[in-house]
Amino acid sequence: MKPKVALIAGPTASGKSDLAVRLALMVRARGQDAVVINADSAQVYADLAVLSARPDAAEMQGVPHRLFGTWDGAQACSAADWAAAAKAEVAAAHATGALPILVGGTGLYIRTLLDGIAPVPPIDPAIRAAVRALPVDEAYRALLIEDPARGARLAWTDSARIARALEVVRSTGQPLAAWQRQLSGGIGDAIDLHAAILMPDRDWLYERCDRRFALMWQNGACAEVRALLDRELDPDLPVMRAIGVPEIRDFLQGRANEADSQAAGQQATRRYAKRQYTWLRHQPPAAWPRVTYENSIDSEKIAMLFQV
Repeated sequence: MKPKVALIAGPTASGKSDLAVRLALMVRARGQDAVVINADSAQVYADLAVLSARPDAAEMQGVPHRLFGTWDGAQACSAADWAAAAKAEVAAAHATGALPILVGGTGLYIRTLLDGIAPVPPIDPAIRAAVRALPVDEAYRALLIEDPARGARLAWTDSARIARALEVVRSTGQPLAAWQRQLSGGIGDAIDLHAAILMPDRDWLYERCDRRFALMWQNGACAEVRALLDRELDPDLPVMRAIGVPEIRDFLQGRANEADSQAAGQQATRRYAKRQYTWLRHQPPAAWPRVTYENSIDSEKIAMLFQV
């Protein structure tokens, strides 16, 4: 019998963490331990407790939580880095008889853990530096010539993915898609996965995004960004590009007033939720239940979704 893993995926502000804790407590009440494992690319960073809405001790309700605030912002956490750590946490939970509950909305993280990673060789540092120095429009035009299939799939503003695809084809001589067809190391075939995707009403979700960002602003988000700026980290690091950081930075550095910065942060959060919503609607397997709700899921539905 394959070991069971639960997965709760959903857009930001959809209540994933609360549901994960409720599931863990339900499992515990039936005699089995459970561990919540983060699958959110912002909540991995120690520097973003407020801006990532990382659950605090009260919200965890005594349930063990793993990979929350594990990475220092000076170290980028790639999908491969996270997947390796998550794989170890899943194995550790199973070794003690606990149910691992993955929770998050970062599709690349989830896909890498389940399906594996492409064995792309190390990128030549000189090629990487040259690619990353290109203006995004120039890099995009180059990608359309050197890897037209990948270029056609990307928006010309998607600087990170454009740079990655271009450096791979230039360094290895093969497009990224060729490497991705050789995925290895995923745990999907070795586990009994019970997944649910939260797809709340969009108007309800966007209102929650706005309200949550306003609360973040009031409860330490500006101090959190000021601390990041004081560290003088590379502005291209993921932690410096996380939702809310650029918008609050503009306020702290006098380029925008408080109202405009807060509105920009709320808009960035809504746009991110919309992208997650689109990915979660179309990319995961059709067999994964899509759950529509407004504020809560009752215990009977939780038990039915996850077969606990």
